[in-house]
Amino acid sequence: MAMEEAVSMKQDFDPQNKPKRNKFALACAILASMTSILLGYVHDILKNTKRILITTDIGVMSGAALYIQRDLRVSDVKIEILNGIINLYSPVGSFIAGRTSDWIGRRYTIALAGIIFFAGAILMGLSPNYAFLMFGRFFAGVGIGFAFLIAPVYTSEISPTSSRGLLTSLPEIFLNGGILIGYISNYGFSKMSLRLGWRLMLGVGAVPSMFLAVVVLVMPESPRWLVAQGRLGEAKKILYKISDSEEEARLRLADIKETAGIPQDCDDDVVLVNKQSHGQGVWKELFLHPTRPVLHIFIASLGIHFFAQATGIDAVVLYSPRIFKSAGIKSDNYLLLATVAVGFVKTVSILVATFLLDRAGRRVLLLCSVSGLIFSLVTLGVSLTVVGHSRSTLTWAIGLSIAAVLAYVATFSIGSGPITWVYSSEIFPLRLRAQGVAIGAIVNRVTSGVIAMTFLSLCKAISTGGAFFLFAAVAVAAWIFHYTMLPETRGKTLEEIEGSFGHFWRNPKPKGLYGTNGDIPINEQC
Repeated sequence: MAMEEAVSMKQDFDPQNKPKRNKFALACAILASMTSILLGYVHDILKNTKRILITTDIGVMSGAALYIQRDLRVSDVKIEILNGIINLYSPVGSFIAGRTSDWIGRRYTIALAGIIFFAGAILMGLSPNYAFLMFGRFFAGVGIGFAFLIAPVYTSEISPTSSRGLLTSLPEIFLNGGILIGYISNYGFSKMSLRLGWRLMLGVGAVPSMFLAVVVLVMPESPRWLVAQGRLGEAKKILYKISDSEEEARLRLADIKETAGIPQDCDDDVVLVNKQSHGQGVWKELFLHPTRPVLHIFIASLGIHFFAQATGIDAVVLYSPRIFKSAGIKSDNYLLLATVAVGFVKTVSILVATFLLDRAGRRVLLLCSVSGLIFSLVTLGVSLTVVGHSRSTLTWAIGLSIAAVLAYVATFSIGSGPITWVYSSEIFPLRLRAQGVAIGAIVNRVTSGVIAMTFLSLCKAISTGGAFFLFAAVAVAAWIFHYTMLPETRGKTLEEIEGSFGHFWRNPKPKGLYGTNGDIPINEQC
């Protein structure tokens, strides 16, 4: 009887025709996504460190690393270690955050992320020497790992079905906002004394992190986590606040109860739930005895995270000055303008993506995005190869290289970048979500670190143009993987999505109970 009522509610409720976007859910998503501002700020220092190492010879002096190197008198190798080590620390943070968020809840894990960021920023800002700076960098790296995991998980769990794509992509927008703040911070503090300037660049991150740790106390807990703890009464109240209608709130509660193994007719405020809902046995289910749908979900998550980084985004963003120099741009001012253009295009494209995710869908947008990456990478490889073999300046090749880089950044940011986190945070069942997303984040960061720390060596081995031809080949493999392994998730509740997985090598035909616009069913059954 309860399931019949749920079906009736599905037929009555069409998220595409909702009256207004839920402002409370939007506010919660914005607050949770603020962790990515801190991540973007720290990551900007990381980016500028590498830019300094590769562009010192042409006079592009930006970021904290230059002043750290001058003040502490450390070698380029130590700066490289200071820079790259954060990619080893952040997986540790993601791993810890996965378990912690199941133990103390999503909300307090966000607060903990803010506290860790605060500690890292203070320690780096007060660093008297290189060793102490590395110690502070450890806390910053762990904080980055926490942010990579908890922001998309929390946002996906509190978002209404109809706007989950938009809200779950907010961390990507805030990350780029943090990068922009980092640029402004570097410019402003560079005018100060050598000893004070770089310390303030790093230490100022303590201000927003403390604000986040306090503000999180007014945010609601994830209703899915509350149900997993048996706290139905609290979950109901929150669902009514964050859903687009009362019908959707009841539907979401019914789906979550079914996933948690709670009878539909159970209406107590506090109930006893299966121990596995608390996270016990998760690793065994993921690695040792996964069901066919869980195995499919796990492979899809690992693959989408791996290919997001293996197609070369860090090589393009971190080393854009070197790429533009290889293309033939000699002027410092033109190099700076071209690099700023990369950041501007990236930010605008992500904003566009947020409004397309719930309209075009994840799968279509992702496939179009990777198609654009393939075209851009091949174009960039051709133009850089032509420039490398030419004895004269080829204006058309320089222009083509710049256009290819901007096209690459735009197509990545409109699909592969934000969708990676949206998709991986929504496909895992509730009992596996935190740890599943944590493993994806680890793959993401490790792949990012490998690409970032091997790109220059790769360019020396096979040329800069050859490196981008290699990335293009990886992008082709990514397109095939996405096409065969990733079903559409748009318009489905988090509890319905698991039913779309389990059929490898093909996208299951949708046969739903109700649909969007009358022709695209929301509930796909395999």
